[in-house]
Amino acid sequence: MRRLSDVLYATYARRLTRQLGSAPLPRHVGVLVDGNRRWAKLRGAGTEEGHRAGADNIANLLTWCDEVGVEVVTLWLLSTDNLNRPERELRPLLGIIEDVVDSVAATGRWRVNPFGALDLLPAATTERLKAAAERTGEVDGMLVNVAVGYGGRREIADAVRSLLHEHATKGTSIEELAEVIDVEHIAEHLYTKGQPDPDLVIRTSGEQRLSGFLLWQSAHSEFYFCEAFWPDFRKVDFLRALRAYGERHRRYGA
Repeated sequence: MRRLSDVLYATYARRLTRQLGSAPLPRHVGVLVDGNRRWAKLRGAGTEEGHRAGADNIANLLTWCDEVGVEVVTLWLLSTDNLNRPERELRPLLGIIEDVVDSVAATGRWRVNPFGALDLLPAATTERLKAAAERTGEVDGMLVNVAVGYGGRREIADAVRSLLHEHATKGTSIEELAEVIDVEHIAEHLYTKGQPDPDLVIRTSGEQRLSGFLLWQSAHSEFYFCEAFWPDFRKVDFLRALRAYGERHRRYGA
């Protein structure tokens, strides 16, 4: 027999789904999966346990996104700053990230696209991420960007560097490039080139800042900050985020 709490939860989830009605839904959702450490600390557990609990919730999020027709999901799993953490903490976290990316790829439902400073990661980690991308390259499903070793400022710097290299091979002078360069030129060299910018960015754990996540792409995004730590983020929290998004009048910076 189902517990009353389960029945109430299911009823509330159905109510939230109905409330979405014909409201617009995001094509691209970015998520800062924040709060794993604090979740673990509150339970007297270790950091690794918190990260594993967070990793276990990723498949749920992707399923919820798929159910409502989201086309692109970007998950920020590791920042460039986190690469400076002690080896005893970083190595288990990288192992968890490798496992979760493999598990996403293994479903055969979603296309995996890792990005970030992959050159700064251990070679074994980079190989596993790229292998997951290759295995899912032909999957006709939701695109899952996995940001690992990611920093928004570095992405923009990488985009400009790539742009300069491209024009250098064409023999374009700096003066000539300065005359024609615009935002579209830079956007074509971002990690997310060819993708729609995120319509909705969700951050868990109660923190209300972007911390450098998709700095360029989120210029016109709607933001939703949730108090729940990432391992506790539930379907109803996701549906609330969608409801809030649907209720907003997007002015695209106006």
